[in-house]
Amino acid sequence: MSSYEPLYIDYLIYFNRDRDYFECHEVLEELWLERDRDPLYKGLLQIAVGLYHYRNRNFRGGRMMLQSSLELLESYPDSILGIHLGDLKADVHRIVNELQDHDSEKLEYRDLSILIEDKALVQHIQKRSLELKPNVPQRRSPTRGRIYEEKMKALQQTELHEHDENANHQANN
Repeated sequence: MSSYEPLYIDYLIYFNRDRDYFECHEVLEELWLERDRDPLYKGLLQIAVGLYHYRNRNFRGGRMMLQSSLELLESYPDSILGIHLGDLKADVHRIVNELQDHDSEKLEYRDLSILIEDKALVQHIQKRSLELKPNVPQRRSPTRGRIYEEKMKALQQTELHEHDENANHQANN
């Protein structure tokens, strides 16, 4: 495959370069929805969500999400979408086992990396990396999608209401 989805490229950059698993989920969820909820993309975005929870010491949530990702990805070949999915699945499996078999409080968190196999994909990532700035600090809540839009609409209505109240108060004084 020589042409990759821009959102997929962004996902890989946020995953490998920035370790911004929240943003990984955000961009890949968009692609997942565009691609009619393709289970391959869902499995990849669940890895990001699982690592996000694990890093934030939500061990149960992390384990459940990572286990779910493995179930979705088990039927896919080791090499797909320009990455070595087999290595990634093996790394996720090790984390799931650690989260199940050990005292979670003593676990030391570690990031994962996705091995890029396709040289064309590497070039796309290098080029896009120059344009895509890291989120510093990393965000902790959505900035796109239905929930975000509803939240912003409510915030705008609140601000408009407060503005109207202030204007009425000033007119009465």
